[in-house]
Amino acid sequence: MVFHRWLDRWDEHRAQRGEAAKKATDFILDAGRAFPGAEEINSLEQFCVRAERAVSDPGFYDEPAGSARGFDLHNGWLKFPSEIATDVDENNTVWAKLTESCSRDQVLVIFHHWNASARNRQIASFFSRRGITVVEIAMPYHFERSRPGALYADDMLSSNLGRTIQSIRQAVLDGRKLIRWLKSEGYDEISVLGMSLGSWVAGLIAAHEPAVSKASLFLTAGSLADMVWTGRATRSIRDSLEPAIRLTDLRRAWAPLNLENFAHDLARPDLALQAVFATRDKVVLPELTKHFIEKLHQAGAVPEVLKLNCGHYSLGAPPYILLGGCSLKRFLSRAKAPNGIIRSAIGQSKI
Repeated sequence: MVFHRWLDRWDEHRAQRGEAAKKATDFILDAGRAFPGAEEINSLEQFCVRAERAVSDPGFYDEPAGSARGFDLHNGWLKFPSEIATDVDENNTVWAKLTESCSRDQVLVIFHHWNASARNRQIASFFSRRGITVVEIAMPYHFERSRPGALYADDMLSSNLGRTIQSIRQAVLDGRKLIRWLKSEGYDEISVLGMSLGSWVAGLIAAHEPAVSKASLFLTAGSLADMVWTGRATRSIRDSLEPAIRLTDLRRAWAPLNLENFAHDLARPDLALQAVFATRDKVVLPELTKHFIEKLHQAGAVPEVLKLNCGHYSLGAPPYILLGGCSLKRFLSRAKAPNGIIRSAIGQSKI
C-alpha cells in the first residue's frame, strides 16, 4: 500500500535524526554502579550471576527508609533529591512538571521515551481538563538532569552494562518516591504511562509499587537486551556490545531490566494493564511485544492490547496518536470495582 510505504520512509527519516551524535563506545561492566558493594566483580560471568540474583531480590527496587523527604513544589514544578547519587550533579535532582486538574481523585505519571526533547504538554492539558492530574517526570540524564554538553542521553542506555542498570534502577526508585508523595498528598488512584524506554520504567514500577492501579505501556516489550540488540535506534550500542558479548549473555546481564521476569508481579489482581504497539515498528520489534504479552497471559494477567499499523515514530502522528489517545482515555476512565480490583479485557484495534 502506497500510504504504508510512505509511512515506513517517514519513520526511517525520523530515525536518522540525531543519529550522527550516537557513537560506538567501550564495552564496560561497571558492576559497582549496578550492584552497590559489588566492585569486586570483574568478569562477565560473575556480573551475570549477580544480575540474575537481583531479579529475585525483593529489595533491589525498594526505596530506602525515610525517602519521602525533600520535596519542593513551586509554580507547577516539583523537585526532589534522587534516591541514587551519581557522578553527574544535575542528574541527582529529579524534576517533574505538574498539570493539576480540579480533582485529586486520579493522577497519571508519565515516563517519556529515550532522548525525549520536550515534555508532553498536549497530553497533560488533555487529561487535566478531564479531571486527571498529570505529572511528567524527567528520567535520569534527560531534560534538567542532562549531563552538561551531552548530545543525547547516552548515560541512561549504553554499552556500559552497570551504568544502564543503575540508570533504570534510579528511574524506578525516583518514580516510586514520587508516587508515594502523590499518595501522601491525597491522590486516590495513581496510574503510570510509559513510552518506549519509559515503558520499561513504568512497567517495573507497576510491578513493585502497590500504589499503582493502572499501567499503560506504549511501544513496549519485555527484554531490554533484545530491544537494544535488534532495534533501529540502538545500532550504535549493538556495535559497541557485539565484539564483547553475545545476546544470550546480555539477556542474563540485564535480567533485572527484563519485564518478563516480573510478569507475575504485573499480573497482580488489583493492577490493570494496557499495551499499545505498532506493527511496523523497527525500534521495538512487534515480535518482542507479542512475546511479552504471551508471558503476561501465562502469568495470569489480562492486558488490554491495542495494535496499530504504523511505525515507532509515526504512532505520534494522526490518525494513530488519536487512536492511541482515545484508547488511553477509555483505559484510565475505567472505574474500580467495589472490591478495588480492576481487570482489563483483551481488546484489539487494527488499521
